[in-house]
Amino acid sequence: MLPVTGAMASRVEVIVNCNARRLGASSSLRRELVSVFEQCGARVHATGSLDELDETARAIARRGADVVVLAGGDGSHMCGVSALALAHAGRELPRIALFPAGTVGTVARSTGARALRRLPARFASALREGSARTLAQPTLRVQDDRGGDHVAFMFGAGLVARFFEVYNASPRRGRLRAAHITARLFFGSLCGSPFARHVLARERGTLSVDGCAHTARAWSLVLASVVPDVGLHVRVSYRAREAPPRFQVVASGQSPGALGRQLPRVLAGMPLRGEPTVDALALRVEFAFDGDDGAYILDGDVLRASRVRVSPGPGLTLLSP
Repeated sequence: MLPVTGAMASRVEVIVNCNARRLGASSSLRRELVSVFEQCGARVHATGSLDELDETARAIARRGADVVVLAGGDGSHMCGVSALALAHAGRELPRIALFPAGTVGTVARSTGARALRRLPARFASALREGSARTLAQPTLRVQDDRGGDHVAFMFGAGLVARFFEVYNASPRRGRLRAAHITARLFFGSLCGSPFARHVLARERGTLSVDGCAHTARAWSLVLASVVPDVGLHVRVSYRAREAPPRFQVVASGQSPGALGRQLPRVLAGMPLRGEPTVDALALRVEFAFDGDDGAYILDGDVLRASRVRVSPGPGLTLLSP
């Protein structure tokens, strides 16, 4: 551990998701994270449930904070930002620092927080010295017909949801596992493997972008994002930060084979080809599944509903060391 001395000038609160992959009860990273921030005078909260997270967010909103550090994976960050937005009830949110401690950490990586080694000390030092880099980051507000109301960075249905269902069911997770699944999809799409056909199958439903309903009624991919890299350098949402509060929506109704063969294009940050395809900067997206139990993802967490609406969420100021 690097020595960190001196008190922070800002009021800093740290929320640690104890269920995150690298922050369990026996985690040395968790012990270091707590020790480093407490030495600097930050208030550290360990949460193990959504109820505890909501209670912590309300307490932070009552006290007021300059910076809130969210430690966990992509889903932890989404839930933390959602809880803070709800607790602040329309008031300006504190600055947010995303500390990656899950299996992938896509959003945190996109803001510069990439290496776990020495990261707690680097975060604390940057906040104490006022040297942290800032990034104005738009978000998505995602509401569904089951009462879900979230603030997120990525929404997906079709292959995105099925990909994470496969990934989350795996006993081994991480970037290598995600890359392995991606490779299976790409090569499987070329030969028509059952696995690729399942994950890339079209999801029946109605897609509406800024009030305009598209004629296609089956979509293999539906994605809305405010980050250009949705993981593993897949830059299908390459225009995501181009014109906030508008976000990029990308959808395709192509066959599994046609869609899978376009992986090299999305790795290069190039638009999808073929019809039906949607690629736009939007303020409102609605997707209605044909069934009443469709799967969609928010930042890696799989949720279920029959109708989902995506609109701009609160703007964040993200900090990174």
